[in-house]
Amino acid sequence: MSEPNAELIEKFYESFRKGQGQAMAAMYHKDATFEDPAFGVLKGEMIGRMWIMLTSRSKDLKVNYTNISADQNTGRCSWTADYTFSKTGRPVHNIIEASFTFKDGKILTHKDDFNFYRWCRQALGLPGVLLGWTPFLHAKLQKTFRGVLESFDPKKAQ
Repeated sequence: MSEPNAELIEKFYESFRKGQGQAMAAMYHKDATFEDPAFGVLKGEMIGRMWIMLTSRSKDLKVNYTNISADQNTGRCSWTADYTFSKTGRPVHNIIEASFTFKDGKILTHKDDFNFYRWCRQALGLPGVLLGWTPFLHAKLQKTFRGVLESFDPKKAQ
């Protein structure tokens, strides 16, 4: 893997695997954007805050990644996250496809795609089965996750 951006992606997921949210945050460009079904669109320092929060609060997170590819401008990676959803105690196996763009040797855009309904069924159980497909629950959960993120103090996580 000689492409620098492919190496950056691998370094990112190795840091994730090791629970190193600060290291992950440092790999983003100052003008970066991140997007996924759970948090929506995040910009700037909120991206690093999210990774620090997720890695500092997780007790049993296991991250695996495959299929890294990248060129000078774009990159991709398939990855999985296995963990216990803290609010329900239910196990989650999330399958994610990530896409990236780069600038100045850092991540400029990062988008994680996953099946939110599948995630809801695992994380929430029956409520997720019944309502996880609805825009109402998706919006409610996204607002909840954003609120938790906004109130998270990364300095207290270290």
